[in-house]
Amino acid sequence: MSIKKSEFVKSSQNCEQCPKVDKPEYAFIGRSNVGKSSLINMITERKHLAKVSSTPGKTQLINHFIIDDEWYLVDLPGYGFAKKSKTLRESFSKIITDYVTNRHDVVCFFVLVDIRHNAQKIDLEFMRMLGESGIPFAIVLTKADKLGKVVLKQKVEDYKKELLTEWEELPEMFVTSSLNSTGRDELVEYIRYVNKVIAQG
Repeated sequence: MSIKKSEFVKSSQNCEQCPKVDKPEYAFIGRSNVGKSSLINMITERKHLAKVSSTPGKTQLINHFIIDDEWYLVDLPGYGFAKKSKTLRESFSKIITDYVTNRHDVVCFFVLVDIRHNAQKIDLEFMRMLGESGIPFAIVLTKADKLGKVVLKQKVEDYKKELLTEWEELPEMFVTSSLNSTGRDELVEYIRYVNKVIAQG
């Protein structure tokens, strides 16, 4: 499941500045400390494609990357990091809301959640917004290496149970670890499968 080519395209402050949608587009989003940049680097097998910082909330723009000249990977600003100023949090929210509501050709949102924690209200609210807008999404459970196998399995089951209190059908779900590349092949395989379906019309 190797990715041969991954290149940064541009950073945008809003949808109007984003590249023309001429390829399938997959957006990655989550709370500011969920490990999004590390996951993107793990998927692309590029250590420094997305900037990893010890300070959550560093992604402040819509960042487009072109993968194998076939699809766009989009790194969106994180949400819900309390140490950021209220004004900055609002601007992040505006960027995210603009992208969700106006970028109509996004194939899938990958919503990242830290599997160590119980389902967080802000994540569930974001998924609800996507669902109400009819936007496809999948859930990426990050930091699986931080838990033992038994606890991890229970956490995944608990998360599914929480979702089923509101959703009739569960979205695609991937258990991942950027440290040991758990879930990488499954994610890339899923994206390639969807791309093939799109290409077949």
